[in-house]
Amino acid sequence: MRYSANLGFLFTDLPLPQAIHAAKQAGFDAVECYFPFDVPPADVAQALADTGLGMLGLNTWPGDRSAGDFGLAALPARKDEARAAIAQAVAYAADTGTQVVHVMAGRTDGGTEADATFRANLAHACDLAGPHDVTVLIEPINTRDVPGYHLSRTEHAVRLIDAVARPNLKLMFDCYHTQIMQGDLATHLRDLLPLIGHVQIAAVPDRGEPDQGEVDYIWLMQHLQDLGYSAPIGAEYKPRAGTTQGLGWLARFRDAI
Repeated sequence: MRYSANLGFLFTDLPLPQAIHAAKQAGFDAVECYFPFDVPPADVAQALADTGLGMLGLNTWPGDRSAGDFGLAALPARKDEARAAIAQAVAYAADTGTQVVHVMAGRTDGGTEADATFRANLAHACDLAGPHDVTVLIEPINTRDVPGYHLSRTEHAVRLIDAVARPNLKLMFDCYHTQIMQGDLATHLRDLLPLIGHVQIAAVPDRGEPDQGEVDYIWLMQHLQDLGYSAPIGAEYKPRAGTTQGLGWLARFRDAI
């Protein structure tokens, strides 16, 4: 298996271009990030070219996080902001060769108007991203960490993907979030595999390195490989004692699979 360093959590003491170099030196096969928009895309593209790493994904701008925003795309009153964030993310992805854009839904009342807004904005995002060969992702996020997040279960994501009916809309399967909300990761991965655009891992329940806790990730990565999944796995975890200090898991996983 191959692994991608999520630079939203890893190597965060470094500027993004340097973090890309650090991920390469640590042995990762790719990188992904959250909100890189304050870094000129040319600088990121150069770091990617220098290291030979690909940028797997980035997120749409989440809004005013200090006010509780965690995405905009399902908020009926903020359609213009949501579409501006989508345009920004797609343009940045195109400029850096990033493969996917995660469109963040936001916190809502869970009602039909919010869902209709999310569907419309996802269709818009897919149509905007398609000419750049960029895939749009949606991610169920657990409501323990993010109360009120509009999308929290995989079956809701499947309904959205079916309703939007765009070939470049896929599911971000985050094992941490799905384990908290639903469990039974092996079955969900098997059943949802045709819809999955990216897989992420972290320990449950502490979201640390994926080497302890409820989930046996070495077994699960073997299961994914047996299913035919071959894309890099996103290491989206919060280091318990610093990024470099916690990287022992990566060598162990490579030895096992």
